[in-house]
Amino acid sequence: MSATDAHPHGHPHSHPHAGAAQHPPPLPRRWAALAVICLAQFMLVLDVTVVNVALPDMAAELGLGRAALTWVVTAYTLAFGGLMLLGGRLADALGTRRVLLAGLAVFTAASLVTGLAQSAELLIGGRLAQGVGAALLSPAALAVVTTSFHGPERNRALGVWAAIGGTGSAFGVLIGGALTEGPGWQWVFYVNVPVGLAVLAVLPALVPAAAAPRARTAARLDVPGALLVTTATGALIYGLVRAGDEGWGDAGTLLALVGSAASYAAFAAVERASRAPLMDLRMLARRPVVAGSFLMLVATALLISFFFLGSMYLQHARGFGPLKTGLAFLPVAVGVGLGAHLGSRLVGRIGSRACAVGGTAVATAGAVPLALLSDDSSVYGVFVPGLVVASLGVGAVFVTATTTALAMVAHEEAGLASGVVNTFHEVGASVGVAVVSTVAAAGIGAGAGAGASAGATAGFTDAYALLAVVAGASALVSVALVPRGRPDTTGVPHAH
Repeated sequence: MSATDAHPHGHPHSHPHAGAAQHPPPLPRRWAALAVICLAQFMLVLDVTVVNVALPDMAAELGLGRAALTWVVTAYTLAFGGLMLLGGRLADALGTRRVLLAGLAVFTAASLVTGLAQSAELLIGGRLAQGVGAALLSPAALAVVTTSFHGPERNRALGVWAAIGGTGSAFGVLIGGALTEGPGWQWVFYVNVPVGLAVLAVLPALVPAAAAPRARTAARLDVPGALLVTTATGALIYGLVRAGDEGWGDAGTLLALVGSAASYAAFAAVERASRAPLMDLRMLARRPVVAGSFLMLVATALLISFFFLGSMYLQHARGFGPLKTGLAFLPVAVGVGLGAHLGSRLVGRIGSRACAVGGTAVATAGAVPLALLSDDSSVYGVFVPGLVVASLGVGAVFVTATTTALAMVAHEEAGLASGVVNTFHEVGASVGVAVVSTVAAAGIGAGAGAGASAGATAGFTDAYALLAVVAGASALVSVALVPRGRPDTTGVPHAH
């Protein structure tokens, strides 16, 4: 995102000619505010992956099947991604601090409810509510960051924000393993409660109240668009998950997939007709935005699928405990960070296309050994090295996606591009997990609660083979889709 021209909520400032003199004065305690806001954002990002290691324990205690486990992961990213742009609009209409605190309160309360859940319905409902809170909190938090800092300070602040996004998802599996094996799986949710309450207590003193809400903006909120895109993605996930149990020819599966397509079509029609659309579909005519969105969709689907499958494989097929599983993912977390660092340095030197093709090719190379796993393959000699190589490539693709979409469009369009890319980030996580869960259904079912079992690897290798094909196909698509130019990466944060 441009450090000076882009609006964090997915649309440009209403005064495009505003100069530096028109910036509001910087907050006197802005660095303290940044630290507290980043702590809140860390919780949101962490919750995308922190549940993965806890899934087998949840299944054993609550009697959850494969479909329910899939929804535990995807319900959060579904609500987070589907409602994020609406959350940004609400922050505009009602004031960033008000929406920030409301989102944090919802997320904290939902975390408590989710930890207390004794049924699949309450667990998944709590995850949906967590996603709603995250969709309110995240864009409002980024708005506070971008309006509290100016000039070079803003680039440094956005760099801190970007680092939080990368480390949160990468280390979620490790933290989830430690909490699950220690006090229990409930604590992957309970841990948010004291942190959320502390942030709620401190934040009002650090972030001033905004001006009076803009009633005209509130009246033009695109609620139908938000509901349609969320419903469409939810129906798509339901159809994909159901196909794993009932088959692709099942009437319920086909009805869900057709309903999803119809809802996406209705969403496009509503956005074209709206005077204040949630997503400006004209942005999809910009090649850099399309390329960045595609790369973000692929990179997120690959990474979250690797975490989901890896956690289930190690615990179901190889008999690992939660903590041992989390520790096995530590090199993978390092790989993601290293890949992102290398990508940020290379994309400005060799261009977006070369980085995108190279990153997806490396991800393919890492996924191929995973597709060839056998029941007695070495975890530390084959499985972990394969994931580390794949994560290096994916980390580079994340940076390429963001810089391509945000640094290769006009400054006044960077905010709009950011909104589109952020939405594809969460949709990629939801759809990716739903697809690999369906493909790996046999392996997940064979291994559930059984530890190591002969033949339990088969479903997982099928899913890893699919991920290898997706990564390889993405490399080929990137040759034609991604622009060849070298973007200006100054001040461009990671999208989330």
